[in-house]
Amino acid sequence: MDIKKKRWTHLGLGAALMTTTALAGCGEPAAKDTPPAEQPAADTAAPEAAATEAEVEAKLDAVNAPAAASGEGEGGVAIEAALTDPVVYNIALTVAEAHVLAARDAYRDGETQAAGEMFAHPVSEVLFDMEPVFEARGVADFTDQFLDASAAVFAGESVEEINARTAKIVATLRKASEKAPDDGSSPAAITTGVVADMIDRSTKMYRLSTESDFYEPYLDGYGFYTAAKDQFDSEEEAIAVENPDAAEAIRGALSLLGEAYPTAARPDTLDADVSALTVAASEVFLTVGD
Repeated sequence: MDIKKKRWTHLGLGAALMTTTALAGCGEPAAKDTPPAEQPAADTAAPEAAATEAEVEAKLDAVNAPAAASGEGEGGVAIEAALTDPVVYNIALTVAEAHVLAARDAYRDGETQAAGEMFAHPVSEVLFDMEPVFEARGVADFTDQFLDASAAVFAGESVEEINARTAKIVATLRKASEKAPDDGSSPAAITTGVVADMIDRSTKMYRLSTESDFYEPYLDGYGFYTAAKDQFDSEEEAIAVENPDAAEAIRGALSLLGEAYPTAARPDTLDADVSALTVAASEVFLTVGD
């Protein structure tokens, strides 16, 4: 199997999957809250709203279709490759981490419904498909932590309590990362590959966010950005020594994404330069190498 080709072929598939269609189990996607408006006529505005949602679903389906045919998990992770490739294995873990970081910050910002759903998403979206990989690597099941955190959100636990739950989940994911398959890649190289993937996902989610008022694509993208930043911060010095071009490109991309995603709560206006974000993400991948 050509793992490198598989990564490039499916860049960002998980980004699209972690949007409104991924919320099917939790309910229909909700647009960003807007002030109450005058009741529209049944034969005018209602069809227009349905068309808007249909357009978003169609865009997501167009991106998601290749994943279903490729043997990837629902989160756009090449599950078979995760058995032998430490980058793919860690991408799966970081997709889960991105969700809980987004959930934590969304809860802090008052987005309770979205936070509760976000904590639960990784279980069906990534972790269920990764179960045989984790079993093979000797990683005990930890999905209950995600479901418990989701329930805690809806039960009204304090922000501090949810922060503590998030920290515990992240620590568990980092512990699971230690069981990644070993193909000789350095920790810096593995993190570079993971960060590049998260940057790509975040960029694609921002583009989708500009095309609708739905909150989920923005929150997903915020989570991918936050996870990318945290992962890079943990290995920045080593990456700068081993691959200075990658370090520079990643810093540039994260700087732009930080401006695009200033908070977990979606801004009223999304005015970041999508073209600049796309170029920056591409520049990161060009530095990753073979």
